Amino acid sequence: MRWRSAVLLLSAALAASLLSAPAEATPPPAAHASAANRPISVGPQYDTTHVYVTPGSLQAFVTSWESTFGGTNTAAVLTDVTPTPSRTLSELVLSPVGTLSVFDFQTPIPYPFGVERTGWLTTDLDAAVKSALSAGADVEVAPFDDPIGKDAVIEFPGGIHTQLYWHTTPPHYAPLATVPENRLYVSAYAASALLRSCLRFTRAHITSDNHKADGAAIGLPGTTYRRIAIESGFGKTVVTVTNGHLPYPFGREQTGYEVSDLTATLDKARAAGATVLWGPVTAGGRTSALVQFPGGYIAEIHGTALR
Repeated sequence: MRWRSAVLLLSAALAASLLSAPAEATPPPAAHASAANRPISVGPQYDTTHVYVTPGSLQAFVTSWESTFGGTNTAAVLTDVTPTPSRTLSELVLSPVGTLSVFDFQTPIPYPFGVERTGWLTTDLDAAVKSALSAGADVEVAPFDDPIGKDAVIEFPGGIHTQLYWHTTPPHYAPLATVPENRLYVSAYAASALLRSCLRFTRAHITSDNHKADGAAIGLPGTTYRRIAIESGFGKTVVTVTNGHLPYPFGREQTGYEVSDLTATLDKARAAGATVLWGPVTAGGRTSALVQFPGGYIAEIHGTALR
């Protein structure tokens, strides 16, 4: 499913190969140690949110998004991006606040595609899959070939799905103006297992862990919840730990986007056909809102960054 930009990047200019030199048949211990420490992430500008729009709304979504945040996009391509037969229009959106892989399926979506939240570029897909397994994640979709690389889908404890991908020839994107947040909602029962697995795989570190975060930030003023912020080579992640008693649309948003002027951004979004579903509300040091774009995609947008 890195549905994707992989296919979409056929229309972009790509540079030198990611392929590493062949390994020795029996590497010495030092080589094993070096491989274990080798980064598997490439950079947050290469890690995309997977947006599945309602059929027929691809261009309406892309136009609305770019009118709100700016950015560029590749031409839509009709292709098969799954290991079993399917057809989707695919388009890559490169915006200052984050990269998106957008899919407008023309056929039913093969299981389990559609549940993965993001696509993460890796330096070595096979090594990344082995690392995921050793970190306690499941490989829900085994590695498969796409036109310009390989893909797999993993599942972290708590039911969090992520696509991993690798390109034969690497893409080259400019750094982001602001790094988006992968927003995860889990129960208190799954939180510890998710953190152990995710931190080990991504080689991340926790930047904050607030057990008494202001519930107004998730539509529950007068309550508290646990909010964990994580950073790694794959970007930022916010884990929201709750009892699941969430008002709509919380938990439906996949990604949070930071902007310098939230009021102006929301005005642009409304003018571009998006709907503000909630907020803006100030809680925990920042002001945020939830916005639904044409095609159904729901995003959190915030002003002042909160670590």
